[in-house]
Amino acid sequence: MSWFKSAILDKKTEVVIFSSTAIALYGYDQGMMSLVNTNQNYLATMGITEESPIVGVIVSVYYLGCAVGSIIASWFADKKGRKPSIFACLATTSLGNLLMFISGLGFSKGAIVIMFLGRIVMGLGVGGIDSVIPVYSSELNEEGGRGRALAQEFQSNILGLNMAFAINLFVTIALGKTNQWAWRIPIILMQVYPILLLSFIYRLPETPRWFISHEKEDGARDALIDIYGEDEAETKLEELKSAHEEESSKAVHYSDMLRPSGAQFHPTMLTIMGQVNQALTGYGAVSVYGPQIFELLGFDVRNAEYLTLGNYVSYFFMMTFAWLLIDRVGRRILMVGGAFGISMCFLILTLLGGLAMNSDNLGIPNLAVSIPGIIALYFATAAFGIGWLAEPWLIPTEIYPSTARAQGAAISVVVWGFANFAVTLLTPIGFNNLNYWLFLVFAVTNGFAGWWTWVYSPETGGRSFEENQSFFEDAKEYGSWRVHKVNKGEFKEMPKGEKDGGDGETAPLLSNIVGSS
Repeated sequence: MSWFKSAILDKKTEVVIFSSTAIALYGYDQGMMSLVNTNQNYLATMGITEESPIVGVIVSVYYLGCAVGSIIASWFADKKGRKPSIFACLATTSLGNLLMFISGLGFSKGAIVIMFLGRIVMGLGVGGIDSVIPVYSSELNEEGGRGRALAQEFQSNILGLNMAFAINLFVTIALGKTNQWAWRIPIILMQVYPILLLSFIYRLPETPRWFISHEKEDGARDALIDIYGEDEAETKLEELKSAHEEESSKAVHYSDMLRPSGAQFHPTMLTIMGQVNQALTGYGAVSVYGPQIFELLGFDVRNAEYLTLGNYVSYFFMMTFAWLLIDRVGRRILMVGGAFGISMCFLILTLLGGLAMNSDNLGIPNLAVSIPGIIALYFATAAFGIGWLAEPWLIPTEIYPSTARAQGAAISVVVWGFANFAVTLLTPIGFNNLNYWLFLVFAVTNGFAGWWTWVYSPETGGRSFEENQSFFEDAKEYGSWRVHKVNKGEFKEMPKGEKDGGDGETAPLLSNIVGSS
């Protein structure tokens, strides 16, 4: 019994579960809005039609909230701590979700205004979570397990997506698309996430690195005792203090990250392009508008919804390969391979979409088009999950010094927010005007994402924070950002052989957070 209790209360387990559940919030929203967008009562309450561009605006404005929320949360996380920032973001998410639920409940005038407000407020909270959680997780993790930890957290993101879509589909089948509770119930059930997390956050440790960076030595000591025990705490404290002293003279401001002459401009451009390229894969749109894509392949509405759920379930299980591979083969190979794999799938879907739209004229059986289409879209979704879901979020936490890590994560979320705002806004317009030719657009954008990553994105796996930062210093000396030209292509792949733990920024933390046995 004591073993069971210690396993359940193990701090490492608690941190991973908490971070994973927090990341699942974003996935839940994607799955939730997929069928909300097609509910007839929802559309009538908002005063819009299913073909209206306002449908896309309501979905996409959430991402603008995410962009702003990431900046606020990043600033708050640096000033007050990672935990207080996460707490505030969860409370904000809960408020935004509640506003969405009550929009048009018992009234019709102004319903769409309340929905817009709810989407923006919830975006503020989720954007902050997406900004702070990767930093929090990375600061409590070892160099050899950062990718695995974050990929596991993002697998929970897909679990949230599955839960939301399954709940939505169940109530839609049970109540019908004309019933208001078929769209309100999935929205309000999202409250389970922030409420549970808010009640649990007090158990988590603040990162000792944050305490040290704010000269709160007693707090750092207490946190390290909680993590390592008293025997190792003092040694670890001295290591963190030494690392902080080396970095304290290297304070980083946003101007240093956004000016071409700034010391952190190169890693910032890598961060920006990582999120831009993730958006260009098109999978923000696939997640939100999945049923419409299957309808383009010739399926009726209900079968398209079932196939979308199947795609999401496959997505969840295929994410297992992401955390099994990301620290073994590296981020770079998965991203490049994923982008080109998705590109090929979208080329196939362009052809199949055209055949499906003209199947009657061509005398082609529907199944001859629809079955290959299912396989292609399922494969593309798996390739995205393995190669592009977690990696653009992970890399910014690995390439900046600790004094710039939160700002880097915030920039990452801001770009992600604006990029996905554009994609989710334009996708329904594309469906209505381009039909299956939209797949060709995504095939081209994925090809670009793969090419850019191959040329400019260094492999950050298996290296300490300091070693990754050395790539950018070397790039200045070589006068090139091309990975193949810096240090004879040393950063094209993960380093060979086993690595020692090290100290300072290389010291493992999360792997050593253990409960008493």
